[in-house]
Amino acid sequence: SDTKVMTCAAVWRMPKELESGSHESPDDSSSNTQTLELLCHLDNTAHGNMACVMWEPMGDGKKIISLADNNILLWDLQESSAKAVLSSSAALEGKGQLKFTSGRWSPHHNCTQIATANDTTVRGWDTRSMRQIYCIENAHGQLVRDLDFNPNKQYYLASCGDDCKVKFWDTRNVTEPVKTLEEHSHWVWNVRYNHSHDQLILTGSSDSRVILSNMVSISSEPFGHMVDDDELSDQEDQHQEEKIKEPLQDSVIATYEEHEDSVYAVEWSSADPWLFASLSYDGRLVINRVPRALKYHILL
Repeated sequence: SDTKVMTCAAVWRMPKELESGSHESPDDSSSNTQTLELLCHLDNTAHGNMACVMWEPMGDGKKIISLADNNILLWDLQESSAKAVLSSSAALEGKGQLKFTSGRWSPHHNCTQIATANDTTVRGWDTRSMRQIYCIENAHGQLVRDLDFNPNKQYYLASCGDDCKVKFWDTRNVTEPVKTLEEHSHWVWNVRYNHSHDQLILTGSSDSRVILSNMVSISSEPFGHMVDDDELSDQEDQHQEEKIKEPLQDSVIATYEEHEDSVYAVEWSSADPWLFASLSYDGRLVINRVPRALKYHILL
């Protein structure tokens, strides 16, 4: 726009043939390239540059939150989705030029909470009143880069930042993190919980490494799968008791060093819980699997 670079957002619709459930392979040579349909722009001219956009995790796909400079904007996609109406908003207040860097919409509490990061602070907001519900000041020593909610355990939130750390928080008591990981040697750009097995945590950093960690002690299954006593024979029973007595070990499972430059994005597959991808500054996309031994350890 003129000489200024603006970051904006828009909503597009996929062609029917590409929607989930279709068995057509998109890379079929016979298929023609199809164009996406532009439904509407999220008009943020009054609010500044968009930092990120988030769909409501559950629900009918009609609600979107965008973070623009120091504003949180809640949009409602109208019937036919051809128009986005701003239904409510809130602004960060304080000294200096406050700007959001990232945000995450919690899948818990009927999707009424979101977490945002600005500078070194993490804040929680109630989307019904657009009021702040918790604030973790100095969550990190430097800029907070990314956030992610535990999909299976409400109140648990992970954050990462330029102080090379990944921290895990219980949002009911934000004075201290529940756990801290210090395995990276440079800025941590991304943290992602596995959708199915929340003990598995993926992080990517500008130290060119992707780290897979096993945070079993703060997962939704800290003692493994619960088994009914009736189903266990005496021998198994004894073995099970011994297992429970063992201390829980949080550990780094694997460090992946295929990238030669900063890793800016890591993501779990939405179809296969054991598959993940990472993308680095040099344009390299790497797909990896969770080690087989760990997979069976979790499943069995």
